[in-house]
Amino acid sequence: MPPLSLGDKRVMSKELNIPQHVAIILDGNGRWAKKRMMPRNYGHAKGAKTVEQICEDAYKMGIKYLTVYAFSTENWKRPQEEVDALMKLLRDYLSECIEKANKNDMVIRVIGDKTGLSDDIREKIDELWEASKNNTGLNFTIAINYGSRDEIKRAVKCIAQDTKENKITVDDIDESLISQYLDTKGIPDPDLLIRTSGEQRLSNYLLWQLAYTEFYFTDVLWPDFTKKDLEQAVEQYNKRERKFGTVKS
Repeated sequence: MPPLSLGDKRVMSKELNIPQHVAIILDGNGRWAKKRMMPRNYGHAKGAKTVEQICEDAYKMGIKYLTVYAFSTENWKRPQEEVDALMKLLRDYLSECIEKANKNDMVIRVIGDKTGLSDDIREKIDELWEASKNNTGLNFTIAINYGSRDEIKRAVKCIAQDTKENKITVDDIDESLISQYLDTKGIPDPDLLIRTSGEQRLSNYLLWQLAYTEFYFTDVLWPDFTKKDLEQAVEQYNKRERKFGTVKS
């Protein structure tokens, strides 16, 4: 891969090691809107447009997997008006995604507890997966009604049931098997996690999968996040030495 251009003024003097999988906690939509004296829903709509652009930028950089935290299991506690607006935004987005996925050769999947979503949204999610699963470009994953503890709980229940039904034995249970029962089955663990808006916590996101991930926090509010910000995150990632618990000489 050729050296990446960082903005208009300089070019990297050496090639960057591009992370295979980047996970993002999309934070700051509400604050972005508030700064502009607009309702929070306006920020969410702008944030959705930012997601579309970053998908394109990530793929051009050589990132193969992009996973974003769109709606958590805890987000249902928000004001009903905001939740309803988010669900409408999600419906509109999913409706447009099939055409966009095929146009951009993207694989799009949704992780999280789909049983907590309305029937029409679940149908759109299934249609989107079927329409895009054979594409060969960016693997884009959207976490909706997702909480990592809930994901692990559901996985444990499935493992217990399969053990009870003699589909697996207790001795079969190792890290590899557990990963196969998670929502992210078939997706490599993230190399880099980005959280926007200055917050520095995981918020119940991909707790199992982030065990050896590098973290990058930025004060940029998500709607303002650009290709340049993504490049800066990757540049910082390149300054880290990933040891995975070992000692390197």
